[in-house]
Amino acid sequence: MSEKINVRGLNFDNVTVEEAVDMMIKNAKEGKQTSVFTPNPEIVQMCIDNPEMYDVIGKGDMILPDGIGVVKAAKILGTPMKARCPGFDCGKRLISFSGKENLKIFFMGSKPGIADEAAAKMTEEFPDAIFVGTNDGYFKKEGEENDAVVEKINASGADVLFVCLGAPAQEKWINANRDRLPNVKVILALGGSLDGYSGNVKRAPKVFIKLNLEWFYRLLCQPSRIGRMMKLPKFLFGTIAYKKQLKKEAKKAKRSK
Repeated sequence: MSEKINVRGLNFDNVTVEEAVDMMIKNAKEGKQTSVFTPNPEIVQMCIDNPEMYDVIGKGDMILPDGIGVVKAAKILGTPMKARCPGFDCGKRLISFSGKENLKIFFMGSKPGIADEAAAKMTEEFPDAIFVGTNDGYFKKEGEENDAVVEKINASGADVLFVCLGAPAQEKWINANRDRLPNVKVILALGGSLDGYSGNVKRAPKVFIKLNLEWFYRLLCQPSRIGRMMKLPKFLFGTIAYKKQLKKEAKKAKRSK
């Protein structure tokens, strides 16, 4: 078990990408089903604005800080984290160990054809990776269509399932269906990762990633994201105010003793 750090109501695992993937592999070998959620500041802010979402996102067995804003918020609150832990990187690292650890992978999500392209691209990069099935994300999440997808995943013999439907749809789907997937040991909620793995969406250049400016690169490529990006300063300034409030309450409690 890793150390948990509470950031604005969500308990994040204080791990590096390498440590996170090691935990996933260990749990898979021990037969422990593990759901992996990767909230960024936008998703944490969604929980703050809509408290019922804490029950959705907070159910992840592993909750990883996908976004430098979460790491900065932890530091503001006096509980620093080891590092940012991007879901994209964790997923790719897990794929790289697929052959060595005999982990069979199923990709689910994105537009028709994208999951197939992602599996093909990842097989080119990691020839020993074991892919046993794919499915797009365009199906009804309840009823017969959903039942058919669940049956398809089970029939594939997958050990690892990538669920890429976007938040919070992917987390809701995992919470609702994980008990029906008894043989799947690692279930990751990874947003748009399949678009990146397939090459349809280019990831930020390494210099942006190194400087923790991947969010800025995405904004440059998609100016229409400005509305979503404004949640980052809202989250960080809100965290500063939240810390002040905690200090005020602590002083008040101390005086009342």
